[in-house]
Amino acid sequence: MSLLVVLCCVAALLGTAVLGVAAARRPAGRPLVYGASLLLCLLVLAAALDRLLGGGATPALTLPLGLPWIGARFALDPLAAFFLVVVALGGAAASLYGLGYGRHEEAPQRVLPFFPAFLAAMTLVVAAADAFSFLLSWEFMSLASWALVMAHHHEAENRRAGFVYLVMASFGTLSLLLTFGLLAGPGGAYGFAEMRAAAAGGHDVVAALVLALALLGAGSKAGLVPLHVWLPLAHPAAPSHVSGLMSGVMTKVAIYGFLRIVLDLSGGATWWSGIVLLCLGSATAVIGILHALMESDLKRLLAYSTIENVGVIFAGLGLAFAFKADGLGLAAALALTAALFHALNHSLFKSLLFFGAGAVMTATGERDLERLGGLIHRLPVTAVVALAGCLAISALPPLNGFASEWLLFQAVLKSPDLAQWGLKILVPAVGGLLALAAALAAACFVKLYGVGFLGRPRSPAAAGAREVERWMLAAMLGLAALCLAAGLLPGLVIDGLAPVTHSLLGAAMPLQREVPWLSIVPIAESRSSYNGLLVFLFMAISGGLAALAVHRLASRALRRGPAWGCGFPDAVPAGQYSAASFAQPIRRVFGPLLFAAAERVEMPPPGSLAPARFELALTDRVWETLYAPLGRAVGFAADRLNGLQFLTIRRYLSLVFLALVTLLLVLALWS
Repeated sequence: MSLLVVLCCVAALLGTAVLGVAAARRPAGRPLVYGASLLLCLLVLAAALDRLLGGGATPALTLPLGLPWIGARFALDPLAAFFLVVVALGGAAASLYGLGYGRHEEAPQRVLPFFPAFLAAMTLVVAAADAFSFLLSWEFMSLASWALVMAHHHEAENRRAGFVYLVMASFGTLSLLLTFGLLAGPGGAYGFAEMRAAAAGGHDVVAALVLALALLGAGSKAGLVPLHVWLPLAHPAAPSHVSGLMSGVMTKVAIYGFLRIVLDLSGGATWWSGIVLLCLGSATAVIGILHALMESDLKRLLAYSTIENVGVIFAGLGLAFAFKADGLGLAAALALTAALFHALNHSLFKSLLFFGAGAVMTATGERDLERLGGLIHRLPVTAVVALAGCLAISALPPLNGFASEWLLFQAVLKSPDLAQWGLKILVPAVGGLLALAAALAAACFVKLYGVGFLGRPRSPAAAGAREVERWMLAAMLGLAALCLAAGLLPGLVIDGLAPVTHSLLGAAMPLQREVPWLSIVPIAESRSSYNGLLVFLFMAISGGLAALAVHRLASRALRRGPAWGCGFPDAVPAGQYSAASFAQPIRRVFGPLLFAAAERVEMPPPGSLAPARFELALTDRVWETLYAPLGRAVGFAADRLNGLQFLTIRRYLSLVFLALVTLLLVLALWS
């Protein structure tokens, strides 16, 4: 029944997309499309929670669509149900936010038709149970999101973002097509059930190829380094509620695809695959957050932060693979639970932060941190929810980001139980890199909040900002409440993830709801435990007592004096910390290696009161060393092959004949 409800909601979302084409230019189009999307996402959420928490088997459905005599197969197992919860939660929040944000959309006719289509496509990817349905839905998801990225295509930077995203999406789909070809084998079994059976006696070479192709296909959509280059281009180009969906939800659908292929269909949880994921995940986390620290563009900063969190999730998956390969079921369940918990958490707080960025842009028309400041007085509700998102993504208790990252570090501490010495040495090093990424993330969001919301306004637009619509505030407040709830009661989330880990690993963490005082004990009480509710109460009581003591016991006598203004008598916004100056110490350490950072300072002559001039140039080394040469090579080859368009008919036929002979020779040698 749950699966049937999900598919009916998908059909209704597609119908809403068609309706959005006709109603986009009408005043009722926005509430109609976003309202229907909100209702349908809530229905999908209820069905997914019923499947995930209710237990029991849900029969697969085969629709008379797709390939002849095969149809389109859909199923809803615990893994799919969990990721449907992520999709539906993110979709509902974005739809609620869109009811207010859509009033300020410049081109609703280019957003409203594709928004529900994007939600339907992500839902279909998660529910698909055969390769054809999965790939068709995956490509539909890519095209719908590309159309949303290109909503403001009149800007050259957005057109470039759409082009890069489309190329990376096509490359990823091709990789996944080859992956399913390997899993299908000579028999050409399209169904996931047949692929599982065929992979039971698979070869290590095939498993390695499947892992590599799945990393290319799903990793490019998730944002793994060095496949991340489209994220900082596409996320700023899309409308803010779409950016929240792409960053908070679509990247999780990519992680679902990776788990479905590698851990479920191919059973490829080997110790060496764990090493690959640990290295890629930790490198992605550090590189992503360092790029975020260097950014002053609000949405590009959040996009790079998504890369960091995806790296954290893949590092957790690498730990789960390594533990499972060594037969350490409880440790593997702990690592996988931490990775899935962090995937859910990231969908919540990253959607919240992108919505906050949209609120700032709506109120000020700016997304450059250097032109913001003082917004805490002008956007008080937005400032509070943005602070909650910054605390959550910085992994500070008692919010949800701390709970999942704490679980991940508990899994890292189980590394001495691994059998391979390489992993015993690698895992603590990965733990150190993840700790570095967590510290840099805290610094990054101190910069975002301090420069963007505190201090004095740096531009007239920031000085004249006013609070945004109630629908936008309601969506942000709801996400902030979920971040707090998941941090205060992480045991409920861990228990909800138990069916997923049991279906993939055959093991699950102990039931946390049986632990007294709503604490979580991932391994044993003698080893570690955490109680988010007690931490919250301690912080509330201690903070309240400190505030009471300051107001009641402090002296009311005032002593006023001039503040030191670095030699300038007037305190002006230009004298505040900027985003670039805040990141300068870290840039001086990592900049030459990762960004080829070049700083240029022009000081005025002695006695002059003219301000100094500072110029900064940063380069993405991955783009310059990998993608730029590749683009030039493709352009060179295309120019040379352009002459084939002007061949005579005889030369065309000769070329086709030679190609046919060559193909027959290759097939003869292969057989």
